[in-house]
Amino acid sequence: MSQENPVAPPRSELLYALEAKPRPMIAVLAAIQHLLAIIVPIVTPGLLICQALGVSARDTNLIVSMSLVISGIATFVQCRRFGPLGTGLLIIQGTSFNFVGPLIAGGALMVKNGTPVESVMAAIFGVVMAGSFVEMGVSRILPFVKRLITPLVTGIVVLMIGLTLIKVGLISMGGGFSAMANGTFANGENLLLSGVVLATIVFLNRIPVVWMRSGAIVIALGLGYALAAYLGRLDFSGMHQAELFQVPTPFHFGIGFSWSLFVPMLVIYLVTSLEAIGDITATSKVSRQPVEGPLWMQRIKGGVLVNGANSFLAGIFNTFPSSIFAQNNGVIQLTGIASRHVGLWIAVILVLLGLFPAVAGVIQAVPEPVLGGAALVMFGAVAASGINILAGIDLDRRALLIIAVSLALGLGVSQVPEFLAHMPTALRSVLESGVATGGICALVMNWFLPEPASSNEV
Repeated sequence: MSQENPVAPPRSELLYALEAKPRPMIAVLAAIQHLLAIIVPIVTPGLLICQALGVSARDTNLIVSMSLVISGIATFVQCRRFGPLGTGLLIIQGTSFNFVGPLIAGGALMVKNGTPVESVMAAIFGVVMAGSFVEMGVSRILPFVKRLITPLVTGIVVLMIGLTLIKVGLISMGGGFSAMANGTFANGENLLLSGVVLATIVFLNRIPVVWMRSGAIVIALGLGYALAAYLGRLDFSGMHQAELFQVPTPFHFGIGFSWSLFVPMLVIYLVTSLEAIGDITATSKVSRQPVEGPLWMQRIKGGVLVNGANSFLAGIFNTFPSSIFAQNNGVIQLTGIASRHVGLWIAVILVLLGLFPAVAGVIQAVPEPVLGGAALVMFGAVAASGINILAGIDLDRRALLIIAVSLALGLGVSQVPEFLAHMPTALRSVLESGVATGGICALVMNWFLPEPASSNEV
């Protein structure tokens, strides 16, 4: 998922253009800067979903490890390009935040109804695989989809994703569902851990030192990690139970399916496809590549196709959908290095990190309040990204009406699910997701409400 929209003007020159091959030391240093921007967003979705659903420490370790491996494979294909697959740009792809809210909500409901956690995960990964075909199909019919899903619809859905995720972030800050169960939710220690991380991120983002701002989340998590160690809150059980070397195992949980999970995912897969178009265009621009014409469209189609194909691979190897990250465009602007060969180094490092479960075990040891302090900022950034998309369009009376009704219905059903109590089960399973309700509403209203005759309508 795009955590931020690059707005800084591109540098006047590139130190290393798209096809340039930096010396290994320079390439590795550039790769590390990209890794600092993406490592937390890649592992956080898996940790939050597993913690919310009560997945065992060993299985959580597997899922987090595979999120790194699958992100590395996707990044390699995007940068290297194989036939119609990939963009041939310095594109980083990782686990998407877009899917966290619906997967937690739908999965938690299945667990509450008595479905074993392993069966819930099997259904989730089956849905991840099935939904990926939507994105792969979208890559072949982009012109039609762009007419159907306009920036107005995309902005509303991204805003809805961010707003619904904020609740997940607050629960994590308080200690998560496990803390709710044992009566320690939002106690002083949990709030201290999450508050320190949150305050550190805010403070570092106000310091006029570029590398500190770009690494603010990693630095803040490191500080929270140290504080958690001092308080005796680190849990290394996941690392102790893990193998020395993680062999990727397809269908570890089996394979299942759930319509109540699938329909909300359809909407998000569509929106993620449209987001990818914007992210690839932004990368093309900062890399001094065309942002229109046949080469640009070829890259767009290849990038969206990998978005879907890699999510299919993610479902097979027990992790969650991935999407193109936008924040790496800022790193390209910062370093002046747009060489896609740097992306190959990033990909290799990600795969190596994922194949050694001790890495995931160290990350997994982070207490949920520490993670929550960072997650709240990232989730807020998702909502801000949606606002930024909406700010870029003409907000006439028609647009404001669509925004108002979509947000009201989407947030309404997520806050008062009892509103759907007397609806047919099939319909209720679809509308229980606020993102799905708001997204479907925006899509239908945008399609059927006529455009104003004059663009000056207010």
